[in-house]
Amino acid sequence: MIRRIISINEDKCNGCGACASACHEGAIGIVDGKAKLLRDDYCDGLGDCLPACPTGAITFIEREAAEYNEQAVLKNKIKKMQNENKPLHSGCPGHQIKSFNRASSEQNTASYQVKPQSQLAQWPCQIKLVPVNAPYFDGAKLLIAADCTAYAYANFHSEFMRDKITIIGCPKLDDVDYSGKLTEIISNNNIKSVTVLRMEVPCCGGLEHAAVTALKNSGKFIPWQVVTISTDGRILD
Repeated sequence: MIRRIISINEDKCNGCGACASACHEGAIGIVDGKAKLLRDDYCDGLGDCLPACPTGAITFIEREAAEYNEQAVLKNKIKKMQNENKPLHSGCPGHQIKSFNRASSEQNTASYQVKPQSQLAQWPCQIKLVPVNAPYFDGAKLLIAADCTAYAYANFHSEFMRDKITIIGCPKLDDVDYSGKLTEIISNNNIKSVTVLRMEVPCCGGLEHAAVTALKNSGKFIPWQVVTISTDGRILD
């Protein structure tokens, strides 16, 4: 089948191994001092490895490749974890079940004496739905947020959305490369700044990569930052 998959430029690769560490599917390994795609069917095409590469040696291409095989990936993960005597978790890190001990609603009542107001400044807000030339993009401070961040981080509206135009998406569920549309939005509008808000889970690397690619492709020098939220709702350094 023809599908999106990573390509590694050996001339640019410095063998640091950052991409192999970022690839939670185990698709990349270091062979003879260079990063290699070990198996096509281990690569899910989301690109967690791209932002980790310090030399820009990894890109997406469309080519004939075996379909991503999640069962083979899981089997390989389990084998590795058994060899390393680590606790087993079968699946994407974003699927791992966790429970968090939160203060009861009674204890939190005092914190919500004033009803919070929504800071959403426009509609639609899904990346797939927003028009690239919408008037609200003119002069906007742009927030590109992963869907889950609004649920994980309690002060999402007041700390991140206030005075910004917010667009959201999930590269895993939408199964699309946002970089093209984001490039159009940034190129065709007077964007003042870009904030990328992502979760710590690997699949969110696709959103960060799309935003960074769009900034580069736009040819503009715009202030930007990436903020990562943990699954238990903290801002990570």
